[in-house]
Amino acid sequence: MKKEEIPQDDGALNKLTKEVVYAVDDSGNYTTELSTGWEVKAEALDLAWNEIDQRIANAKQKVINGEASPLLYFMELRLMDPGIVSAYTGFWKWTVKRHMKPSVFKKLPETTLKKYAEAFNVTVEELKTMNVHEA
Repeated sequence: MKKEEIPQDDGALNKLTKEVVYAVDDSGNYTTELSTGWEVKAEALDLAWNEIDQRIANAKQKVINGEASPLLYFMELRLMDPGIVSAYTGFWKWTVKRHMKPSVFKKLPETTLKKYAEAFNVTVEELKTMNVHEA
């Protein structure tokens, strides 16, 4: 795309940052320029974040319904999967999946809960109640 065709649409991040894009200058050489955003990209990001918000809400409802432990909620909230949680906590992946069962989660010792709380950057109480107070 030509230098003057670089999109400068409002986006979710345009007040925080600019994106570096490649463009062709008047001499036909590639150069880098800054873009405040592109409407199509902003819409795609909005759709993705809406999907994530829905997954978080579904996970929370599963915990409330007794179908899953709070680990599922925090995994969705922090955009993690059992493999990532395993890497942060040192637990085997199958152990993390087992701890996602409410009956197993209720019996976990405080030391185990502390490891999960640390991985999710919450307190043990917030882990148990799903009441997260973030700034």
